[in-house]
Amino acid sequence: MDVMGDKATLLETGRFVQPADREDPGAAAEEMRHRLAAEAGDVDAMSVLGSLLLRRGDLDGAESLLRAATAEGDRAAANNLGVLLHQRGYADEAAGWWRVAAVAGSAAAAHALGRHHRERGDEPAAEYWLRQSAEQGHTLGAYALADLLEHRGDVGAERWLRAAAERGHREAAYRLARALDRRAAAERPERAERPDRAERPTAAPRRRTDRADRAARADDAAVRTPADEAEQWYRQAAARGHRRAALHLGAILERRGELKEAGRWYLNSAKDGEARAACALGFLLRDAGDEESAAVWWLKAAQDGDGNAANALGALHAERGETQTAERWYRAAMDAGDVNGAYNLGLLCAEQGRTAHADQWYRRAAYAGHREAANALAVLLLQGGDAAGAEPWFSKAAEAGSVDAAFNLGILYASRDDEAAALRWYERAAAAGHTDAALQVGTARLREGDEQEAERHLRCAAGGGSAEAAYRLGTLLDARRPPAEAPVLGEPAAAKTECEEWYERAAEMGHRRAQVRVGMLASARGDVVEAARWYRKAAEAGSSNGAFNLGLLLAREGSEPEAALWWTRAADAGHGRAALRLALLYARRGQLAQGQRWASRAVDLGPAEVAERAGRLREALRQELTA
Repeated sequence: MDVMGDKATLLETGRFVQPADREDPGAAAEEMRHRLAAEAGDVDAMSVLGSLLLRRGDLDGAESLLRAATAEGDRAAANNLGVLLHQRGYADEAAGWWRVAAVAGSAAAAHALGRHHRERGDEPAAEYWLRQSAEQGHTLGAYALADLLEHRGDVGAERWLRAAAERGHREAAYRLARALDRRAAAERPERAERPDRAERPTAAPRRRTDRADRAARADDAAVRTPADEAEQWYRQAAARGHRRAALHLGAILERRGELKEAGRWYLNSAKDGEARAACALGFLLRDAGDEESAAVWWLKAAQDGDGNAANALGALHAERGETQTAERWYRAAMDAGDVNGAYNLGLLCAEQGRTAHADQWYRRAAYAGHREAANALAVLLLQGGDAAGAEPWFSKAAEAGSVDAAFNLGILYASRDDEAAALRWYERAAAAGHTDAALQVGTARLREGDEQEAERHLRCAAGGGSAEAAYRLGTLLDARRPPAEAPVLGEPAAAKTECEEWYERAAEMGHRRAQVRVGMLASARGDVVEAARWYRKAAEAGSSNGAFNLGLLLAREGSEPEAALWWTRAADAGHGRAALRLALLYARRGQLAQGQRWASRAVDLGPAEVAERAGRLREALRQELTA
């Protein structure tokens, strides 16, 4: 005969009879059979009938039967009598009957008695009875013992969580997974050279649900990492309807790139009322391009008090220009305890030019420990001319781990000509992957003559997308390149060097000097069309060197009128050689006054060599004009 647990157990397992539209004739007949047997003095029938009435809620009818069966030594009846008395509010009397049943070997009664002692604060007695229950294989006893041990920080808790989880207790499976997750997080730095499968998206095996796959996992248990095992228990708990386990499982799958399955678990969890899962599902949908569906789930999560979802809704409305609605959701995020709400309000006010309000919200977030808000506040103060007030906020943000703040501190110290301090902060930001900081460090190392360190930082910055770093890296490598030999007729053209590749990368990103340099390299190879293309790009972007070189190329090709146009543009931008070329061009055409004017301009613009030549030309033209 099954032994019933305490009231909480009965509620959790659904063993109390539920209201039905009509009574089951079979159940009624069974109850009548037990009633007749009980009236005839059958102890087992008394116990069973008492438990049936207890589940139905007929406490008066159940009590007499259970007392009678208990008096005859039925331990199940003693346990259920304890349940009944506990429901009536007679906790001490209930504990007495649970003790009788537990001593007689009832695991359920030992569990109920352990729970009773824990509620009274008698942990030693609670542990004794819960251990008795757990060691007899009682699932709820194992879970309650694990909960008690975990509360104390006892390492033995995991053993009993595992025991309960293996018997199907979903909360135990979830808590075991959380414990394994924490262990995996603690071990991860020590095992950086061999990361868990869960962290290697490209190496993650395709998961199956057939028996062979489960058997393979069982065979592999000896080498399974804590992260792998945590995922297994999350999966078991989630499959049994544990919404937080489904949330964590979805997060694991999302990190691994299995977005479809992650979305399915997020959806299950969100439908069960987990606001964080609804928020995560919204981000998945947003990233997939379904912004409207994302907004629906964010709204649900935000209404359930999720601050992150409220921030996401605020950002969505801000992008659409609906600033009032955005502000309302940011405030909702703040009310939910999410400090990002104050930071986002600061950003919104700053974009609208409401500096005083932006300062207010940034400060609120910064005082709550939001490092990016501290950085934004410092930038705001610096823009207002308060460098002294900005510095401590930059420092606070940088010390808290803000890479942008570290870079901004470098700029601040550089503006004070404190290059050593600036370089320290640039190096700190560069070490964290800040592209512009790596460029600054690389440039500083170049000035110091440390080409090896300069190259390392410039490569980092160029790899991060800095056009200036790509150009400087190209220049550094170009300086090391031996002089190119003239190509032998009939031999294939040499492959592009690494410096040319970096020049081209910078040129593609719009770097004007790199565009000019790529044009020069193409011209040296004899590729006039490619050279003209890059010169023209640079010239149209405002490069005077690009315009000058394009003019030279066009002049050699016989297009002097167009060349003059580009030289004029370059000379107007301050290019002395272009002015000298125009002076020579007009002199050859016989337009001496124009030539003299451009020669004078070349003298003013320089450099020295150009000024000298232009001066002689101007004097010759002056004499010609006055002859």
